[in-house]
Amino acid sequence: MLDIEVIEDPAVAAVALDPIRARLLAQLAEPASAAALAQRVGLTRQKVNYHLRTLESHGLVEVAGERRHGGLTERLLVASAATYAVSPGALGSAGADDPARAADRLSAAYLVALAGRAVREVGALARRARRGDRRLATLALDTEVRFRSAADRAAFADELTRAVAALVSKYHDGAVADGRSYRLLVAAHPVPAEDGPSREGPAVGATFAAAQTNAAAQPDPAPDPQTEEPR
Repeated sequence: MLDIEVIEDPAVAAVALDPIRARLLAQLAEPASAAALAQRVGLTRQKVNYHLRTLESHGLVEVAGERRHGGLTERLLVASAATYAVSPGALGSAGADDPARAADRLSAAYLVALAGRAVREVGALARRARRGDRRLATLALDTEVRFRSAADRAAFADELTRAVAALVSKYHDGAVADGRSYRLLVAAHPVPAEDGPSREGPAVGATFAAAQTNAAAQPDPAPDPQTEEPR
């Protein structure tokens, strides 16, 4: 089972987003039979079988094993991934917004376009990496910061921009022939009110250390077209 599958195909997205099939996928984190699922979700076995066949034909569930009851053989199915995400690309041109078209770089629309591009690109790269039996080297930082005032927020944004620009200038080498190009996305948005502020305070140090360990564990051979972004 994959940790996460980014769905790019519109037909697969439509299947996964169907309410009944979404419920069945959620129940298939562990292998189960159609009969067991029918009891859990309160549907007939025939209806569950119909939806399971549709999910299986689109690669969203797979056979995990079989067991026999008397003269009958019962198939056990499991979801193909622990989590699914639908790429904006599944909406075609309506969902493939280009961040470069955004006039306001401080707008929510620009941030959403950047996030959508990250989902599309990382999802595609992860699929290529799996086909080549390779791991995709990535780096992610996640933390929270609570500002005393709008002035502090503006000062933080200015200092962060200068720090990132300095690091990019230090490490970027556009002339090297066999280097690897990476996108760096830095974003900030308010924490949703229902989530509330973190009780434990920011943990960016631990997050960054874990990310460094993950990146260091990845070999860095010559560029692999299966896991590299187009240049």
